[in-house]
Amino acid sequence: MKKLMLAIDDIAKDLSMTRQVSTDPAPSTSGTPAHHPRPPPVELLQLETDEGQRLREQQLRQYAFFQLRIHLKRGQNLIAMDKNGLLSGTSDPYVKFKSGGRLLHKSRIVYRDLNPVWDECFTVPIEDPFLPVQLKVFDYDWGLQDDFMGSCHLDLTALELGRPQDLVLCLRDPNKPTQDLGEIVLNVTLWPKSQEDKEQYLMKNTRLSDVNKRLKAQIWSSVVTIVLVEAKNLPPMDLDTRSSDPYCKFRLGNEKYKSKVVWKSLHPSWLEQFDLHLYDDQEQVLEVTVWDKDKQTKDDYIGRCTIDLSKLEREKTHNIWQDLEDGNGQIFLLLTISGTTQSETITDLGSYRENPRDREIVERRYAWYHLNENASGVGWLCVKVFGAKGLAAADLGGKSDPFCVLELGNARLQTHTEYKTLTPNWMKIFTFTVKDISSMLELTVYDEDHDHKVEFLGKLAVPLLSIRNGEKRWYALKDKKMRARAKGNYPQIQLEMTVIWNPLKGAIRVINPKEPKYMHQEAKFKRQLFIRNVMRLKAIIMWFIEVGKILQDCFEWESRVQSFLGLLVWLVFCYYYQMWMLPFLILIFFGRNWLIYRLTGGNPLLMPVDDDDLLAEEDDDEEADKEEKKSLKERLQAIQEVTQTVQNAIGYVASLGEAVKNLMNFTVPYLSYLAIIMLFGAMFVLYLIPLRYLLMAWGINKFTRKILRPHTIPNNEVLDLLSRVPDDETLLDCREIKPQPHNEHRRDARKKHKAA
Repeated sequence: MKKLMLAIDDIAKDLSMTRQVSTDPAPSTSGTPAHHPRPPPVELLQLETDEGQRLREQQLRQYAFFQLRIHLKRGQNLIAMDKNGLLSGTSDPYVKFKSGGRLLHKSRIVYRDLNPVWDECFTVPIEDPFLPVQLKVFDYDWGLQDDFMGSCHLDLTALELGRPQDLVLCLRDPNKPTQDLGEIVLNVTLWPKSQEDKEQYLMKNTRLSDVNKRLKAQIWSSVVTIVLVEAKNLPPMDLDTRSSDPYCKFRLGNEKYKSKVVWKSLHPSWLEQFDLHLYDDQEQVLEVTVWDKDKQTKDDYIGRCTIDLSKLEREKTHNIWQDLEDGNGQIFLLLTISGTTQSETITDLGSYRENPRDREIVERRYAWYHLNENASGVGWLCVKVFGAKGLAAADLGGKSDPFCVLELGNARLQTHTEYKTLTPNWMKIFTFTVKDISSMLELTVYDEDHDHKVEFLGKLAVPLLSIRNGEKRWYALKDKKMRARAKGNYPQIQLEMTVIWNPLKGAIRVINPKEPKYMHQEAKFKRQLFIRNVMRLKAIIMWFIEVGKILQDCFEWESRVQSFLGLLVWLVFCYYYQMWMLPFLILIFFGRNWLIYRLTGGNPLLMPVDDDDLLAEEDDDEEADKEEKKSLKERLQAIQEVTQTVQNAIGYVASLGEAVKNLMNFTVPYLSYLAIIMLFGAMFVLYLIPLRYLLMAWGINKFTRKILRPHTIPNNEVLDLLSRVPDDETLLDCREIKPQPHNEHRRDARKKHKAA
């Protein structure tokens, strides 16, 4: 009982002291210690936190949507997933950003690095800031499932609006709760936007709408055309054979391309052409990686390089030799950025205003007396592409999505795509540097399909030497074989071309080796092509046979007068012949054909052909194709490689003979005049200098060329000149078709007869 009373007294004292503390005044400034108040209860702190959270949610809900800018800087101390040993290893990490199950961004892959530096920036729209952004890090495995390396969350509600913030996020794995998986370092900015900003953003970025997927092809601002040519000095990945099986991967934004594999080579040649697309809101960096194909295990990584497209000039083909990292070789490619969809650009013909002063500068640069000027090439070509009409309908709705590609040698430019039309109005102007005046400008019209695939609509080849400056006219489009009119309602393209060139530099260029076209593929064996080349060669041989028959008639004395005159000419020729007379005799043939050329005025490049001739060729080709499909594969599978070689050899001999014939027939007057000047020079040199001294000088030049000029390319001036002369096949390719034939009813009748 006494203990109970003592406990009640203690409780009473405590209550009195508590009451005294609560009624004490504010602490004095004297030296006596003051009593500190007790901390607020937990319920009060929770109320204050809920009130702050409510106010912040109310602030975030005031805005229609947000733009989230993330600068992914680097990773630190990531886990090794590719084990090279018991205690060491590496990874090929990349990061995925997701929100609400939607992929926002996927970073590039950093190979063999546990402290990767991505240094990537991207901006994405955010409609619900209360959904956290999830970051997942993976290890890239080619051909296998990528390994998970950890994840973390980014809470958008904790960010200050409009202010950049540096964050370090620790990676976690639910299956490994105690293991340290590393960190991700990034800078984040959340920008609030109004309803008007949201509408403008969605209009500009229509590819975010899953409803209208057809508009996806119209978003890109430019086309990046890449020609993968070759690579050199790659390291051998197969130590047994000291070789590699390389292939390339290209990545631009979300678009990717994988090249073919070149087996057993350290200097592979791919010769592949493909297109990637630039968007306004993406980073303009092209990533190229080179791999070694391994049939049994994971492909080996050889090297990588990056190309900053923002530093490259638009509407120009760039020859790029790029070194791979760590000295693992070089890669060579041609890259062109063209096909811009924006108006008021350098290729927009609507905003183009011709300046006479600019024209004078170009003419002065390529004047005939400027031989030592630093101007590249021998001339300048300007092509104005206005539009086309009568194209074939390539889509189900009876329309097409046409665009035009212009090629001059290895330079390649293209227009933008006009959607849902058969009469596109491109209104573009392009300029080329002419490296060889004997080149041909090739224009091809394609239809753009889904996933950026193309379908052929028509083609045109225009020799530069046949261009009439400033002439605006319609040109008929041909089919793929360049022998008949393309499909459609008499398809045509309207062009205006101007070429300014230096005749002396052009003459020097045509007697030097011709620049190879990288994307020129040798024709595969076809029976019809084989027969055509044999007939071409037969025509050349028959010409020599006819000349030999005339001589044989003289030997047989079938006509006494002819044989007697022939004997006198032969005796006089043998008695007085000297070496300078050989070019003189050739000049006589040139003079004869020049008279015919001037009197008839016929130029095969400018003579239009009627549809009746083309129709006959088209029918023959169709019958030949049907026959080839039946039995060609079965009969020629074993000897295809040999027959292809024979076919191409015969075609080369026939082309050479036809080039000689066309050179003497003034098919290309400039080249014929140039040959005449060369023959006059050879005649005077042979007249003034004995032949033995010329042979000695030629031998000394050939034997000392490698010592005095080790980097010069050996060439034959005569063959180089003949390579610029078009053969009969090329003349058929360039032969123009009448834009509107008058005998339309005859063609319709032929088609009805053929159908019957």
